[in-house]
Amino acid sequence: MNSTNRTVVVTGIGATTPLGGDSASTWEALLAGRSGVTPLEQDWAEQLPVRIAAQIAVEPGEIIPRPQARKLDRSAQFALIAAREAWADAGFTGKAGDDASVDPDRLGTVVASGIGGVTTLLGQYDILREQGVRKVSPHTVPMLMPNSPAANVGIELNARAGVHTPVSACASGAEAIGYAVEMIRTGRADVVVAGGTEAAIHPLPIAAFGNMQAMSKNNDDPQGASRPYDVDRDGFVLGEGSGVVVLESAEHAERRGARVYCEALGQGVSGDAHHIAQPEPSGRGIADAIGNLLANNDVKPAEIAHVNAHATSTPTGDVGEVRALRSVFGDDLDHMAVSATKSMTGHLLGGAGGIETVATVLALHHRVAPPTINIKNLDPGVDADIVRDQPRELPHGTITALNNSFGFGGHNLVLAFRRS
Repeated sequence: MNSTNRTVVVTGIGATTPLGGDSASTWEALLAGRSGVTPLEQDWAEQLPVRIAAQIAVEPGEIIPRPQARKLDRSAQFALIAAREAWADAGFTGKAGDDASVDPDRLGTVVASGIGGVTTLLGQYDILREQGVRKVSPHTVPMLMPNSPAANVGIELNARAGVHTPVSACASGAEAIGYAVEMIRTGRADVVVAGGTEAAIHPLPIAAFGNMQAMSKNNDDPQGASRPYDVDRDGFVLGEGSGVVVLESAEHAERRGARVYCEALGQGVSGDAHHIAQPEPSGRGIADAIGNLLANNDVKPAEIAHVNAHATSTPTGDVGEVRALRSVFGDDLDHMAVSATKSMTGHLLGGAGGIETVATVLALHHRVAPPTINIKNLDPGVDADIVRDQPRELPHGTITALNNSFGFGGHNLVLAFRRS
């Protein structure tokens, strides 16, 4: 089974997001250009300068039984919901072993989170201070661990080939998927369930991001607050949720007669070595990641028809990403339809790469790029073909799409997918 060049395909997708409780409703909302950003109605939000967020559309308590939910951090609940959908969508009827089409020893999970169980940690600390030691939940440590989502998905599906949790800020979900591709390509696994999740809508992270001047304070217009590429953009809007895909070797998928969405071509990775929070303004590191992708994977620039951009609505980051794309692709960028889906979902931090991979896969599958909303005045520094307000059909024939994810610390990761 050892090989360094196995073809990897996507056979299942799942999501729970601010736009819908599954991938189908999320995709429908993306194509309709609906925003998932709403006012924060919680009492604690009154004291904050930022009082908006992209909160989950369907609460996990409506899906996961309470006895199980109380032992899971919210981030793990999201991941489990998305993974269950992706697993079923891939055509599996039970956990590995019970479903004879997948061997537990050949199944892996890679589910990432940028922050981990922060609401569990902070909530249990409040209980410790207010009610004392004996009231702290014995489930606290397994709940707050960043690897808890991956571990719980692995336990549920009986995955024994490896359970992994890359943590690279807002690039975490994409890095998880890139790592999963390598697990299959190098022969460590035949099937890997991979993606990202995040649940950080809490006063402390919001206050901290707000004090960094990283978040939009457009509280009077929640649905218009996430506005990538607009000249008046003033920061990202925090979101929550999870996106998960099932990746599989092409041989394994063919053997069991699985439906294939597209091929996962690989990843390009780099580091900025610039600043712990600020992106490198010229986009040099992003360009390096794209160059790495092109050099080490079967990615042809002329076939790239769509880019799901990182585009968080920050003044420096949005333009730097476009500069990087232009520096690598030159005139080829003119035929790439660029979408910024964070304009609708908000920014899910470590979950962003997972949800945006689901969106990228569906864009290829349906040959349509979702729109970017809330661009009233396009920044003149954005030298790219941005899909605005309405979805756009993608070409027939063989096409490739990129999914860009970048994170605090200078993490740059670009994923590529292709369909014929």
